[in-house]
Amino acid sequence: MLDRRSFVVSSSALAVSLAQPSLAERRGPTGTALSPDMPIPLGHLPSPHAPADPSLIALNHGWLFHEGDIPVPAVRGNDETYAATKAGNAQGAAGLDYDDSDWSAVQLPHDWAIAHPAESDQNDAFGYRRRGIGWYRRYVVLPADWHGQYLELQLGGMANNATVWFNGVPVAHSLSGYVQQTVDLTPYARFGDEPNTIAIRVDGDVMEGWWYEGAGLYRDCWLAVRPALHIATDGVHATPRAQAGGSWQIPVTVTLANAGATPGQATVEAVLQDANGRTLTRSSATATAAPLATATATMLLPVARPNLWSPETPTLYTLHTRLVQGGKTIDSRRTEIGFRTAGFDAASGFHLNGVPLKINGMCIHQDHAGVGVAVPAALMEWRVRRLKQIGANAIRFTHGTADAGMLDACDRLGMLVMAENRHFDPSPEYLAQLEWMVRRDRNRPSIILWSVLNEEPMQGSEQGYEMVRRLAAAVKALDDTRPVTAAMNDGMFTPLNGADAVDVVGFNYKHGWYDRYHKLHPDRPLLSTEDTSAVMTRGEWTSDTARNVLTSYDTEAPEWGLTHHESWRMIGSRPFIAATFVWTGFDYHGEPTPLPWPAASSSFGILDLCGFAKMAYHLRRAQWITAEPVIAIGPHWNWAGREGQPIKVMVPTNVDAVALSLNGKPIGRQTCKPFETLEWQVPFAPGTLEAIGYRGGREVVRASVTTAGQPATLRLTPDRPMMLGDGTDVQPISVDLIDASGLHVPTANDTVTFAVEGGEIIGVGNGNPNDHDPEQGNARKLFNGFAQVLVRSSAGAKQLVLTARVAGLPPMRVAFPLVAAQTRAVAVTPSVHHLGEWRRTPFVAQAPDARTIYPAQQWRSLSYVRTGRLEEAQPARAYTLIQGRFMPRRHVAARGGTLHFAGVIGRAELWVDGQRVATKSDAAEAAMVATIPAGEQERVVTLLLQADAGEATGLSRSVAVW
Repeated sequence: MLDRRSFVVSSSALAVSLAQPSLAERRGPTGTALSPDMPIPLGHLPSPHAPADPSLIALNHGWLFHEGDIPVPAVRGNDETYAATKAGNAQGAAGLDYDDSDWSAVQLPHDWAIAHPAESDQNDAFGYRRRGIGWYRRYVVLPADWHGQYLELQLGGMANNATVWFNGVPVAHSLSGYVQQTVDLTPYARFGDEPNTIAIRVDGDVMEGWWYEGAGLYRDCWLAVRPALHIATDGVHATPRAQAGGSWQIPVTVTLANAGATPGQATVEAVLQDANGRTLTRSSATATAAPLATATATMLLPVARPNLWSPETPTLYTLHTRLVQGGKTIDSRRTEIGFRTAGFDAASGFHLNGVPLKINGMCIHQDHAGVGVAVPAALMEWRVRRLKQIGANAIRFTHGTADAGMLDACDRLGMLVMAENRHFDPSPEYLAQLEWMVRRDRNRPSIILWSVLNEEPMQGSEQGYEMVRRLAAAVKALDDTRPVTAAMNDGMFTPLNGADAVDVVGFNYKHGWYDRYHKLHPDRPLLSTEDTSAVMTRGEWTSDTARNVLTSYDTEAPEWGLTHHESWRMIGSRPFIAATFVWTGFDYHGEPTPLPWPAASSSFGILDLCGFAKMAYHLRRAQWITAEPVIAIGPHWNWAGREGQPIKVMVPTNVDAVALSLNGKPIGRQTCKPFETLEWQVPFAPGTLEAIGYRGGREVVRASVTTAGQPATLRLTPDRPMMLGDGTDVQPISVDLIDASGLHVPTANDTVTFAVEGGEIIGVGNGNPNDHDPEQGNARKLFNGFAQVLVRSSAGAKQLVLTARVAGLPPMRVAFPLVAAQTRAVAVTPSVHHLGEWRRTPFVAQAPDARTIYPAQQWRSLSYVRTGRLEEAQPARAYTLIQGRFMPRRHVAARGGTLHFAGVIGRAELWVDGQRVATKSDAAEAAMVATIPAGEQERVVTLLLQADAGEATGLSRSVAVW
């Protein structure tokens, strides 16, 4: 996604970008035909989007990471114990003075578990990967002109439990990896040259799910910088409501927050614009917020006959909300909204904009080959586009709150959403998590349902009913425009259960219960919240326990599920079942049911872990797509050694009839039947197997598979011919081998090695659940013809070049320009050693000897000094020694470093180990800097400070070594 970043594209570069192949063209960069199992390239840069919240500054770079827990050192002694219990004095890796100089530099989003190997003694549900505990630290220098502003840290997702410290103060405890932590940093912040320290301990061993959840700071992080009086986070509520005669109204409620010390008053303006920037309606209101309090402003915007949002035409309007003081905009938000009606009928299912629409949905986890759960925003948008290529019009995000970037893509690309919270628990902590989800996402046109549980043991009990009732009430209090559902797999027929407390009853599997429940409750809308669970391994056509693979003929499903054919027959033939949500759209790490070790990822996906198509992709396209003719053939036609033997051939299609031929000789013609796929037994002979589809007796579509020869050329197919050169843009590149005629070789399993310039490889994959080769590296085997490499641009680079090699073949190189782009990001600050413990001698009339080094016990008996706090003014000129000591961190001990007093008030001399290193002759505030030579010994730093009569002096700002 391009939100919260801006870029400038020259007219020539934009022309090149937009001149690339359209979505419907299946051609590689060399003009060779792509396999129908490959993702269809976008062919151009996605359209840029202005930031929804201009106050947000990216905080994804500059993090330091340590894998493994770091015990807090035991505290001994009264003085040390006393100090350790005070605010700002966190101990160990959370402390300001912790030595993190040997930690690894990482960029967010980050999932440390995906770099681990699969190990047979680990939990199969988590892909046999260890998770453990990890620590992150980040230093932030806040400009002096930000003083007086409201500062907020937004941590998008921490898998799974976490504690956050800011400047040694514990400021947040997260009990879920699916909830953003929003932290007010204003009380603790230091400004100017004073560095601030963020420390986060993440516990990845805490289980919230039974699938691969990853570990780490796996979603984007932001720093919000706003005026003291500002629009609160998620503080704009604007859900359009239809009125009689085709007109609409938008009730707008804006929540203001005031971090200042005096009341704040401002005018709130709401302006609605269409996609062309034309203003349609506007309103304003005045609100006053008391200090450290909130206030609301309400407005009503009338809109006459807007264009409606739908999956086919996802028309978005923009609501600009501005906070105005003295004629100037001091804060603003940009909210994309869509006009649409959505409802569920007990007899006819789902209706969008008054028209019946079958919800053809898929369940997905946030997980992808190579990166695990740390899916970058650009890859999220790619995944939504890939699901739309199947013919899907809906996603259920299982089983927790979706990333905001993923939902942005759903709004803009036209994908309906069933939003789901993670924890079935109405206690205050977990109720707040649900309320946060609803508050954040209630303006989105894509979201049509809120789900409050998934397959909970208490769902069929009175206790479950009461829990659902409370969760549903919390949702309704924040959003009364969307129904609440519950994804239940049992208990619907008990006297009182969760289904009795929702608007739409959700069935997970239990296909045989549809008719019975509908007969008992003819007034209740129903949908399948989860179904199918058919399994197959991409490119495999025989289930083979020895090879640990599953056939692609759609004959395999676990006992609770159905094949794709069976499931769609059950749901597609029943209008009162409003939706199908197939488990799953993509394969995902973990939960390898029904395959044993060494399978480390699932087989449920319509697409594999990289997004390459299984046969299920073509089956679902034939079932769901109605706007155009669809046809496909399976399997491939490379069966050397099986000449003359019958091959089962499947032809998924949505036409009336199909004629099949081999090398131009007719095999037969069949009439299509609802909910069935045409099949033939065809004796294998090399050549071309072709299917021609007819409607009304006229040819409308055709597909073929041809026997490929030996691999001759490596092919690299990027999704886009250009990227943004901002250091964050990511795209997948499909890798396959083609023969001398340009035909894809579906049986190739060669190892491909990669090298990149102008960027980096962040992940590799091939969709093979049994392949344990590293997913983060520079090599990957093809699996049944395909592999994928994920590349990220380097900030400031002009071009990204990817070179791939296969033994025995010429190397292949793909290069594309990096368009100049700027991301508004918090500057990276190097590892800093804060010196926070200082002692001071009494003020005296004569300057003491600055070479004096006090023994530790005597030093502790002196007066305590805190940086950022001045000493009491003296009645006459006086002198004092301020002394501290520190052990150099590893990098300073090895190479030397810089001692930096960010601010000293008063004339001063700076001494290190009894040697004078700097002098300050002016009493005004100024920095003092000195070089620290290499060496491992403890260093003693002394400041001889002169205080003029009546003037406060001291360490006005922090002291640090780096």
